[in-house]
Amino acid sequence: MEHLEAIIEDAAGAVRSGEVIGVPTDTLYGLAADPFDQNALERIFAIKGRPGVKPLAVLVADLDQAQQIAAFSDRALDLAEEHWPGALTLVLPKLASVPQWVGQSERRTVGLRCPGHEVALELLRVTGPLAVTSANISGQEGVLDDTEARALFGDEVAVYVPGEAPGGTSSTILDLTEPAEWVLREGPVQP
Repeated sequence: MEHLEAIIEDAAGAVRSGEVIGVPTDTLYGLAADPFDQNALERIFAIKGRPGVKPLAVLVADLDQAQQIAAFSDRALDLAEEHWPGALTLVLPKLASVPQWVGQSERRTVGLRCPGHEVALELLRVTGPLAVTSANISGQEGVLDDTEARALFGDEVAVYVPGEAPGGTSSTILDLTEPAEWVLREGPVQP
């Protein structure tokens, strides 16, 4: 485990330096960066070859981290308590303190998820929240582990946290910002 702790420290240092890292989650292997560093987010889009228009979800270690980013209704709290850690992304109103480029700027919303993957949670406890997207070239299938991600991105990613994504399916995305709940993407969780 000492080896993993050293890699997590290296990954946290890379995040603090504005670099992109690879991280295993419970759904797909991901590319991650500091959500509060706009240049780091742009680097993720450049690596993926994706225009920077689609907002990135933010992974959190727990509900406390999540509540520093978004406003939780009673329904959102109930869903988080029932399905986190797990494959449910909740789209919620951002707090005023959160930079405009985090999440969906026009609607002032952000997608938050607490992954059900112990290595990812360990990393998030050290780094704080991370903006994450699936590790793939835009328009292609997501990869499931650090070996596949390294083969795709090589040195463009600063640190690959080892691990595998056991789920293989993107998370369910549920928008709770409108009067009626809206499933933006079907996934493993049926809220």
